[in-house]
Amino acid sequence: MGIVVVWIITCLLFSVGSSNLHADEVFIKIGGGDLSGVYFPAGWAIAKMLDSKRNLYGIRASVEATSGATFNINAILAGYMEFGLTQSDKLYQAVNGLAEWKDRGSQSELRSVFSLYRETLTLVAAEDAGISAIGDLKGKIVSTGNPGSSQHRIVMDALIESGLNPNRDIEQFRVMASEAPALLQDHRIDAFFFTVGHPNDTIKSALTGERKARIIPISGPAIEKLVEEKPYYIKATIPVNQIYPDVETQADVASFGVTATLCTSTTVSADVVYVLTKEVFNDLDMFRQQHPAFYNLTPKGMIEGLSAPIHQGALRYFREAGLIN
Repeated sequence: MGIVVVWIITCLLFSVGSSNLHADEVFIKIGGGDLSGVYFPAGWAIAKMLDSKRNLYGIRASVEATSGATFNINAILAGYMEFGLTQSDKLYQAVNGLAEWKDRGSQSELRSVFSLYRETLTLVAAEDAGISAIGDLKGKIVSTGNPGSSQHRIVMDALIESGLNPNRDIEQFRVMASEAPALLQDHRIDAFFFTVGHPNDTIKSALTGERKARIIPISGPAIEKLVEEKPYYIKATIPVNQIYPDVETQADVASFGVTATLCTSTTVSADVVYVLTKEVFNDLDMFRQQHPAFYNLTPKGMIEGLSAPIHQGALRYFREAGLIN
């Protein structure tokens, strides 16, 4: 499948020697994700911020629609892109030479810039299935996602740490999360997992169907231990009433997940990374407006959940802003 290249560059008329353009103009590419997801609008917003000040900084930026987290990391390593959106678990695995990078070893040149929204492990269950906690999934029919996917591995961790054997204690459906709400409504499954940034249309569809459903907490001592042991996991809260106003009253739900992270490599100039970081943090109100998943971003929260060393350019800004000593 070809990669859709979307250039976020406003038409500019110029002549040779124009004083408005920098002689050493820098071009950067940011790897987003699927056009319908959250990674792409995140990359688009960042590119737009930089490109709107290209005369000041001499940086031209574009965002590319890609297949997501793993592709973006590999594209950065190959020098095809300078930045990319990924998941904290994927970044950790690449830096430490695990999973897809086991044969290639540690990709030690990878760096974090900042984190964005939480991609929270979300468990949706039909109200008539008698599920109020993750342990209640025993004996139930549950969609756990595609084997081999990052989501599937997170689900397996949650089930095993909660004392459930995924192959013995539940009947697994392995389908895309987008297919799960229809299966739930047809009484073919009792519950499904989805690792996602909220609000999300798939979750909303499941919660507002004729068959009543709820988001189930994924919490307790076992989950606390899991988050402590895995540096790429982070605790999260789903504010159900706030983000799904059409759903019947439900209190905030505790869970955990990974963070969507903007990453880069040591080969990218510290000055470029500094400018990118500064522009996003200095105009965070505008950035939050680009997608509902960004509504609750805070400067302090955006330096949490990072699973690779912070790039020197970003670190310079964080120290200037008093976010890191």
